[in-house]
Amino acid sequence: MKTELEQVLPERIETRSFEIITEELGSRKIEEQYAPIVKRVIHTTADFDYAQNLVFSPGVLEHAFQAFENGACIVTDTQMAKAGINKKALKSLGIEIYNFMADEDVAEAAKRNKTTRAVASMDKAAALNRPTIFVVGNAPTALIRIYELVQEGKLKPELIIGAPVGFVNVVQSKELILELAVPYIVAKGRKGGSNVAAAIVNALLYLKWKR
Repeated sequence: MKTELEQVLPERIETRSFEIITEELGSRKIEEQYAPIVKRVIHTTADFDYAQNLVFSPGVLEHAFQAFENGACIVTDTQMAKAGINKKALKSLGIEIYNFMADEDVAEAAKRNKTTRAVASMDKAAALNRPTIFVVGNAPTALIRIYELVQEGKLKPELIIGAPVGFVNVVQSKELILELAVPYIVAKGRKGGSNVAAAIVNALLYLKWKR
């Protein structure tokens, strides 16, 4: 049986993709303010589970937009997440983005303290002493370290995006973030990834850009 292809102009592929996502979501209940974020993650992953998996702290969008206005920087746990965040949007909003995983001092600190580089990179981020949005799409140890630093009073993130993927301490690390009185967007469960974390940031940037 021959499959009939849908004829879509290249410039309409993304628009048509979002139309299909909206159609297939059907009657699933998603708060209108969060729909652009949920749909962008589904667009990135083709996984409709994110309609239920994404959890938003109260007022998180306004917290995020205010953080952008206040000159908050973004710190990611992977180069992949950093690479996936729209550079044009970052530049237009004057937002700096960092990833410290490949830094020599981070490698040395991890070896010295017998931790992961992700943990050491979060310590380095905390030492920036400036408003920071943390974007974690791979390392649950990064989320755990952020939780510890917040609990110790050494860190007050403007926003935590928690979307590591995998099996070891992934679910538990996300549940820790849900306990904090800090703005967050978390992909509950085992699913996530650097692409998911980047998609969440991009959705926030696009929403802010349009305001």
